Amino acid sequence: MPRLKMAGITKRFGPTIALGGVSLAVHAGEVHALIGENGAGKSTLMKALSGAHQADTGAMWIDGQPYQPKSPLDGRDFGVAMIYQELSLAQHLSVMENIVLGDEPRMGPFMRWGEVRRISREALAHVGLEDLPLDTIVSTLSNAQQQLIEIARSMATGAKVLVFDEPTSSLSQHDIENLFTLIRELKAKDYAIVYISHFLEEIQEITDRFTVLRDGQSVGSGVTAEAEVANIIAMMVGRDVKDLYPRSDRVVCERVCEVRNVAGIDKPADVSLELHRGEVVGIAGVVGAGRTEFFRCLFALDSVRSGMIKIETISGNAGGNFTPHQLWDGGVGIVSEDRKREGLATELSIADNLTMASQPFFITPGWQSKACEPWIEKIPIKCASPFQPIDGLSGGNQQKVAIARLLHSNVDILLLDEPTRGIDVGSKAQIYQLIDELASGDPENGIKPKAVLMISSYLPELLGTCDRIGVMCKGKLGAIKAIADVDEHSIMLEATGTEDMQ
Repeated sequence: MPRLKMAGITKRFGPTIALGGVSLAVHAGEVHALIGENGAGKSTLMKALSGAHQADTGAMWIDGQPYQPKSPLDGRDFGVAMIYQELSLAQHLSVMENIVLGDEPRMGPFMRWGEVRRISREALAHVGLEDLPLDTIVSTLSNAQQQLIEIARSMATGAKVLVFDEPTSSLSQHDIENLFTLIRELKAKDYAIVYISHFLEEIQEITDRFTVLRDGQSVGSGVTAEAEVANIIAMMVGRDVKDLYPRSDRVVCERVCEVRNVAGIDKPADVSLELHRGEVVGIAGVVGAGRTEFFRCLFALDSVRSGMIKIETISGNAGGNFTPHQLWDGGVGIVSEDRKREGLATELSIADNLTMASQPFFITPGWQSKACEPWIEKIPIKCASPFQPIDGLSGGNQQKVAIARLLHSNVDILLLDEPTRGIDVGSKAQIYQLIDELASGDPENGIKPKAVLMISSYLPELLGTCDRIGVMCKGKLGAIKAIADVDEHSIMLEATGTEDMQ
């Protein structure tokens, strides 16, 4: 008998069908992946499970008992706990106050502090934090520690079903490994675990079974170890995907950018590289290494203190003292790591964002629609119309609009800073396909290959899409090596400055 069973769950929001009859079964001692693109219905289904939403129709059972929560408190009382991507701890309270929050042991109006300490120590022991002082204020802890306290709080409430929603999004690789160790321990203790992630490598490593949602429907399930990544992605997007990281036969052509010993006001400290048409060059490194600062110098958003930047399509060189306008006119475009703050005008439409850098003197809706529709179809961007506001799109589709704007303006050099951060696997696959097409070009139809320089903190992405990779550490870029000469281990050694210690 499953620990958790959901059957025929439906949910409407006005005319929109968020869930169209979804079923899910998770057994005790199982880690079950819930997979789908943004907007597929994962969050709505889990909110129905937790009691944050009430399903319109369908039924749920916990350990064979009918379960129909009216609120998250009902869900907690039945043993359902949610570990959200955005942690819900009270930052100004202590560790022990957070663990018992909402279920405080009291004697009349008075808190039973001895019982609070006992409950907290037992809960923290489950997650390996038995030595953490109970009066520590939560805001002073790291993201990884706060996540463990959130899990400990679930233990204290008697949870049977744990839902992890994108739990690794703000964790280092070391913290991710520790989290996976804990999840395996929880699995061994017969917890039923639902695991939501956009990273298929994580799902392959930590889960036993999976269910795929698409457009509010269950479209497939199976044993994780027996599933091919391409088949899972095909279920998600509704079409065949041959390879998550496609790689056509690229032909490296002429040099389009040369950087020599560039240093910024603070970071970067020393960067040299060459970039050619027909290649994707990746820059790896830990957070704070200076990668984004280098891109900002390269696109003239920040000042260059020393060194030389040469763009072959722009005549002359003044040590890199171009303006963003000169670079844009010279065929250089950038997609920021923070698409909402720097990459897009989210209050405007797709059409406004896509065409804002290349508009004629007179703008008509007809002109905008004609300019946008080829890109909406090619990339593709899932939307109601070209005039849909950007803030109504999923993260993946917002990122596609940011890239489409560069292509509409016919840039030759694309600077992509964390191009797939925070977006679903289906959209990632489409962006990887697009990057491959841009770097490969189409010589038979007279389309030149473009040059792509990409920053990513996700090493499988760099290894899968790039031709060469350089590693930045403390503001300095190391030698750029062919993809055949690097792996995740060697990149991490160089990124953390421990390469020479081996």
